[in-house]
Amino acid sequence: MPLPSPLRSPLQSARTSRRRVLGAIALGLLLPWWAAAAHADSIPVKAAELRIEEGEVLLNAEFAFTFNPTLEEALQNGIPLYFVLEFELTRGRWYWFDEKLAQAAFTYRVSYNALTRQYRVGSGLLAQAFPSLEEVERYISRVTSRPVVPAAALSKGTRYEAGVRLRLDVNQLPKPFQVNALASREWTLSSDWYRWTYILP
Repeated sequence: MPLPSPLRSPLQSARTSRRRVLGAIALGLLLPWWAAAAHADSIPVKAAELRIEEGEVLLNAEFAFTFNPTLEEALQNGIPLYFVLEFELTRGRWYWFDEKLAQAAFTYRVSYNALTRQYRVGSGLLAQAFPSLEEVERYISRVTSRPVVPAAALSKGTRYEAGVRLRLDVNQLPKPFQVNALASREWTLSSDWYRWTYILP
């Protein structure tokens, strides 16, 4: 016959109560962070398509993208922002995981020059200057004829799944802003993956 468990001493009961209170406080501190992450600012994808030209599969996409006041203020204070356009193309396989045929990421570096009062957007070796933030938004939100994969790498009549998204890369922010971005929805700016079926004509 099992022996009865010993009665809890007042000291043990006090420790248990304290643990419960501390757990409730920790949960209360974490809930706002979870809520902020769950309600992060989004970048809706308005449209996306693939087309072929001169042996290349080209990406066209359009996003409903705007800078919120926090990001605009950061630019005005000399903090560059990095946005990443991501693309992937996969082919389904019934006997194994989907085959990833193409994966690409294109980075836009957005900065503001207080002397010239112009915004600058750099992507790769190219850079352009814009007089207003609205023009920067239009430039980043419209992707036109971006090469993503050679047409020779695809098979005619095969079904592929394409995916695209645009996001603010907080990992390239200065360290203090990276910490702030973990708990602030204004810094969590991203679109969900937008996926569609593509068949090479």
